[in-house]
Amino acid sequence: MEFTEATIQDLNYRFEDAAIKCSERCLYQSAKWAAEMLDSLLPVGHEDTDPESPMDVTDLAPAINPYLRTKDLEEAALEAQEAHKYLLAKSYFDTREYDRCAAVFLPPKAPLIPFSMTSPNSKSKQPRTNPMKGKDKASPFQGSKGHATKNPYPKISQKSLFLALYSKYMAGEKRKDEETEMVLGPADGGMAVNRELPDLARGLEGWLAEQSANGLEEQGQGWLEYLYAVVLLKGRNEELAKTWLIRSVHQNPFHWGAWQELNDLLGSTEDLNQILPHLPENVMTLIFHVYCSQELYQATNATDKALNELESLFPTSAFLQTQRALLYYHNKEFDEASQIFTQILTTSPHRLDSLDHFSNILYVMGERPKLAFVAQVATATDKFRPETCCVVGNYYSLKSEHEKAVMYFRRALTLDRNFLSAWTLMGHEYIEMKNTHTAIESYRRAVDVNRKDYRAWYGLGQAYEVLDMAFYALFYYQRAAALQPYDPKMWQAVGSCYAKMGRVEQSIQALKRALVAGSYYADDGVPGASPGSNTRKILDPETLHQIATLYERLDDEEEAAAYMELTLQQESGGAPVHDENSDDDDYSSASEIAAHSDEGSEDDDGASRRRRRKPRPRTSSFGMQHDDSTASDAWHHGTGPTATTSKARLWLAQSALRNGDLERADQLAGELCQDGMEVEEAKALMRDIRARREDAD
Repeated sequence: MEFTEATIQDLNYRFEDAAIKCSERCLYQSAKWAAEMLDSLLPVGHEDTDPESPMDVTDLAPAINPYLRTKDLEEAALEAQEAHKYLLAKSYFDTREYDRCAAVFLPPKAPLIPFSMTSPNSKSKQPRTNPMKGKDKASPFQGSKGHATKNPYPKISQKSLFLALYSKYMAGEKRKDEETEMVLGPADGGMAVNRELPDLARGLEGWLAEQSANGLEEQGQGWLEYLYAVVLLKGRNEELAKTWLIRSVHQNPFHWGAWQELNDLLGSTEDLNQILPHLPENVMTLIFHVYCSQELYQATNATDKALNELESLFPTSAFLQTQRALLYYHNKEFDEASQIFTQILTTSPHRLDSLDHFSNILYVMGERPKLAFVAQVATATDKFRPETCCVVGNYYSLKSEHEKAVMYFRRALTLDRNFLSAWTLMGHEYIEMKNTHTAIESYRRAVDVNRKDYRAWYGLGQAYEVLDMAFYALFYYQRAAALQPYDPKMWQAVGSCYAKMGRVEQSIQALKRALVAGSYYADDGVPGASPGSNTRKILDPETLHQIATLYERLDDEEEAAAYMELTLQQESGGAPVHDENSDDDDYSSASEIAAHSDEGSEDDDGASRRRRRKPRPRTSSFGMQHDDSTASDAWHHGTGPTATTSKARLWLAQSALRNGDLERADQLAGELCQDGMEVEEAKALMRDIRARREDAD
């Protein structure tokens, strides 16, 4: 996509129009996003002039934005007539008086407080009905098919109607939050609902049906369509909501809120590829594609190319920089992600958006002083922002003060019940505090907010595994692995569950997938090493040892021995990276891998093996090697003697003794004594070997 000066000028007008119109309709987050993108857009070139030269005032007059004019003359006339009422309604909305705002254009038909002598605290004799129950009540969320719904609204402009209906929606949300009260309290179980939703769904359905009957679909502005989709989403009617959101982004493509809602409906890359042909062809679709790819953890070359293209158009956009940092974060490239977030914080020290992700990165890296500094900066800016509370909570979690961390995560959720990071992080803290049932509830709420959060699915699996409920744990681990297929930790968890359930063959296949996932990352941390390369790297010895023990459970001693040998090879060097172009999705056998490895074979003597050993490098939680050496050096460095490799050496020594290979058994037992691990067992082996030799003599 090429961006000419005319294109950039048009984008200037578009983003300015979006910022103004979103602000007029009190969609403040979308207005802020559009204004930030407008500010980061490449400036339109102007000829240089002498600042001291006289200049006509008319030369300084900005060009009129053509998109700010209302094209529909009838709509323009209605907006002009309602101008003073609109200002009144917006002032009520800005002061959070949502019911008064809605009543400016949609006055209630009956008084809310009955004029009677009945005490307001007395209970009504009429049974209370839940607006979410019953077929007739649920029909507005599903689109009424049995009968046509009439338009109940007076003839006012779409701008005023949106503000009034959005006020009703916000009033219902406010009352719902008041009814739920404490986070994870007795009333926080999903019983409270937005009681305005059924009326909003019926009314918007009638209004849109009337527009369609009169052939006025082309005159839709996209705002009411967006609001109807939001109401449908609350009623779990996702397919119909997706249809209206697509129509909304066609009519009003620069409204970021509609794109965000559409992103929440996409659960996989297949859903994204299916919906892309139905989207408008403009820069917003490109931004949406990058944003969805980041949310789906897809750090592909196409995503990187699209992001580079957008950064050339918006060179100072903090939003795009954040997307790149999050892509690094999802790929475990914490140093690169930390550098980008540090740069954003240096440029905009008062920007709190996505700061919770920065705190997660610093937490994983163990950067406690830097995390403390970020927490101080965020607290000085706004201590009552959910992002600030998550940053402070992560700081206390790093200090192992889990009670204080939970307190701040609860505070974040009190400010915003849909703040995903707080639900997931609070679940982690409850796991640390051994409060498994509350952790499960926290993770479930995180999944309700965002089904694509693999950390919440993995947390649910961990919690149920603690409760020895392997079937439940397996289900949640599989969901996490489907979302993050190149994280070996996910497949290791799946394999562990299969093993506990006695499904040994499936456990072996899952652990082999973990080996493949570990080899997906290149040594410099960038995913997607060149296929078919001869790169040698360290495989996870623990995973190899688990596979070997599983083969031993199947009485397949040959494969068990091969995987034990492969485990031992990780001391001095790795195995070849799996060829991603091959037909097999994992290693078929350890013999296949060991055949390509020339280090640690049986013809090596103990002295040469020991000379090649290096101190064990630090490994991360997902089994990747982190070393300060260059990538080429890392290919020839191993883990050194570890507890796992010593177990493999002991097993091989015992196997050699059973098979009568006394020389091999004696060599391995001697190495165990030199390593200082499994010493008693090694000495017992050597005594047994000596006795057998004496018997043979």
